[in-house]
Amino acid sequence: MNLTTKQKQHLKGLAHSLKPVVMLGGNGLTEGVLAEIDNALSHHELIKVKVASGDRELKNAIVDAIVRETQAEKVQLIGHVLVLFRQSEEMKIAVPKAK
Repeated sequence: MNLTTKQKQHLKGLAHSLKPVVMLGGNGLTEGVLAEIDNALSHHELIKVKVASGDRELKNAIVDAIVRETQAEKVQLIGHVLVLFRQSEEMKIAVPKAK
Protein backbone atom coordinates (compact mmCIF):
# COMPACT_ATOMS: atom_id res chain seq x y z
CA MET A 1 0.00 0.00 0.00
CA ASN A 2 1.59 3.23 -1.14
CA LEU A 3 0.29 6.29 0.65
CA THR A 4 -0.62 9.43 -1.27
CA THR A 5 0.43 12.87 -0.08
CA LYS A 6 -3.07 13.56 1.30
CA GLN A 7 -3.06 10.27 3.20
CA LYS A 8 0.37 11.02 4.66
CA GLN A 9 -0.77 14.49 5.73
CA HIS A 10 -3.79 12.96 7.47
CA LEU A 11 -1.62 10.41 9.29
CA LYS A 12 0.94 13.07 10.28
CA GLY A 13 -1.87 15.03 11.91
CA LEU A 14 -3.01 11.95 13.84
CA ALA A 15 0.56 11.09 14.88
CA HIS A 16 1.39 14.58 16.12
CA SER A 17 0.18 13.97 19.68
CA LEU A 18 1.61 10.44 19.94
CA LYS A 19 4.63 9.61 22.06
CA PRO A 20 7.27 7.14 20.80
CA VAL A 21 6.17 3.59 21.59
CA VAL A 22 9.51 1.92 20.84
CA MET A 23 12.96 3.41 21.40
CA LEU A 24 16.09 1.94 19.83
CA GLY A 25 19.04 2.02 22.21
CA GLY A 26 22.71 1.25 22.03
CA ASN A 27 22.14 -2.31 20.79
CA GLY A 28 20.55 -0.99 17.60
CA LEU A 29 17.98 -2.96 15.65
CA THR A 30 17.61 -6.43 17.17
CA GLU A 31 15.06 -9.20 16.63
CA GLY A 32 13.39 -8.24 19.91
CA VAL A 33 13.03 -4.62 18.85
CA LEU A 34 11.61 -5.64 15.48
CA ALA A 35 9.12 -7.94 17.20
CA GLU A 36 8.07 -5.11 19.52
CA ILE A 37 7.59 -2.71 16.59
CA ASP A 38 5.58 -5.37 14.73
CA ASN A 39 3.42 -5.98 17.81
CA ALA A 40 2.84 -2.24 18.34
CA LEU A 41 1.86 -1.80 14.68
CA SER A 42 -0.61 -4.68 14.94
CA HIS A 43 -2.17 -3.13 18.02
CA HIS A 44 -2.10 0.61 17.18
CA GLU A 45 -1.63 0.83 13.36
CA LEU A 46 0.11 4.23 13.71
CA ILE A 47 3.19 4.47 15.94
CA LYS A 48 6.30 6.54 16.56
CA VAL A 49 9.72 4.93 16.91
CA LYS A 50 12.70 6.84 18.32
CA VAL A 51 15.90 5.92 16.48
CA ALA A 52 18.85 7.14 18.57
CA SER A 53 21.76 7.21 16.15
CA GLY A 54 24.19 10.05 15.56
CA ASP A 55 25.21 8.75 12.14
CA ARG A 56 22.73 9.75 9.42
CA GLU A 57 23.71 6.86 7.11
CA LEU A 58 23.21 4.32 9.89
CA LYS A 59 19.89 5.89 10.91
CA ASN A 60 18.60 5.72 7.32
CA ALA A 61 19.72 2.09 7.04
CA ILE A 62 17.89 1.24 10.29
CA VAL A 63 14.73 3.01 9.09
CA ASP A 64 14.84 1.16 5.75
CA ALA A 65 15.29 -2.16 7.58
CA ILE A 66 12.35 -1.46 9.90
CA VAL A 67 10.07 -0.56 6.98
CA ARG A 68 11.18 -3.64 5.01
CA GLU A 69 10.88 -6.12 7.88
CA THR A 70 7.52 -4.89 9.22
CA GLN A 71 5.89 -4.21 5.82
CA ALA A 72 4.84 -0.83 7.21
CA GLU A 73 4.64 2.51 5.44
CA LYS A 74 7.05 5.26 6.45
CA VAL A 75 4.86 8.30 7.02
CA GLN A 76 7.56 10.68 8.20
CA LEU A 77 11.03 10.92 9.69
CA ILE A 78 11.84 14.06 11.65
CA GLY A 79 15.11 14.11 13.54
CA HIS A 80 15.27 10.82 15.40
CA VAL A 81 11.52 10.11 15.37
CA LEU A 82 10.05 7.79 12.75
CA VAL A 83 6.29 7.58 12.15
CA LEU A 84 5.07 4.23 10.82
CA PHE A 85 1.65 3.09 9.61
CA ARG A 86 0.38 -0.39 8.84
CA GLN A 87 -3.33 -1.04 8.51
CA SER A 88 -4.70 -4.07 10.33
CA GLU A 89 -7.75 -6.17 9.55
CA GLU A 90 -9.84 -4.11 12.01
CA MET A 91 -8.96 -0.86 10.17
CA LYS A 92 -8.94 1.22 13.36
CA ILE A 93 -7.71 4.32 11.53
CA ALA A 94 -9.75 5.61 8.61
CA VAL A 95 -7.40 6.72 5.85
CA PRO A 96 -8.75 9.06 3.14
CA LYS A 97 -9.39 7.30 -0.17
CA ALA A 98 -6.67 7.54 -2.83
CA LYS A 99 -7.84 9.32 -5.97
